[in-house]
Amino acid sequence: MKLSGILTALSIAATLSVAAPAQAAPVTYGQDVASHQGNVNWRAQWNAGSRFAFVKATEGSSYTNPYFAQQYNGSYNVGMIRGAYHFALPNRSPGSAQAQADFFVGRGGGWSPDGRTLPGALDIEYNPYPGTNTCYGLNTTDMRNWIAAFLNRYHARTGRWAVIYTTTDWWQRCTGNYSGFWANSPLWLARYASAPGVLPAGAPTWSFWQYSSRGPFSGDSNQWHGTLDRLRVLACNGRC
Repeated sequence: MKLSGILTALSIAATLSVAAPAQAAPVTYGQDVASHQGNVNWRAQWNAGSRFAFVKATEGSSYTNPYFAQQYNGSYNVGMIRGAYHFALPNRSPGSAQAQADFFVGRGGGWSPDGRTLPGALDIEYNPYPGTNTCYGLNTTDMRNWIAAFLNRYHARTGRWAVIYTTTDWWQRCTGNYSGFWANSPLWLARYASAPGVLPAGAPTWSFWQYSSRGPFSGDSNQWHGTLDRLRVLACNGRC
């Protein structure tokens, strides 16, 4: 490794020791990235302690991450457990949940039983674009139906239930705090704080927690709520 890479890894590791929230139970650290991060130095991320990565694959039914291959394969090649995520746009045309699930699966969001590939994640959160409201113009019933249709289509295509990334506030506002998905779909909670806080209704726990957008890792920093061995069990669907 070049000296610059060693220094980068040491710098990230030093930040990790002071920036990561303390946890009493075992946790595993990781990250998520998108096109904003460009080509990621995955060896430096690994040396800093990251052991899994979610990589943005798609958005809506037309956008693909131009850095997806480098990020998705690069994280895997250094030994990480990796997964892909889809940023949902329920109001875009064609905006059907089934169409977006198919688009996601066809462009990197599938699953393979290799023991190091996580089920894909549905990123459903605040609308980042002007012109419609926080909930994409959908009422709570229509939003729940849209999410259910996406999850069902993803399951039909891959045999896995997708992870759901969201915030408690958005979930309460836009689904009416619906509790019906958590029996199958792991919760990936976004909250930049020292603790996960209140969970969406019915969620028995968080599985992933995005706790920081400012390091220590490239992109957003996350925790898995368990040991690395338990994360492998999720990756292999309990068959390893």
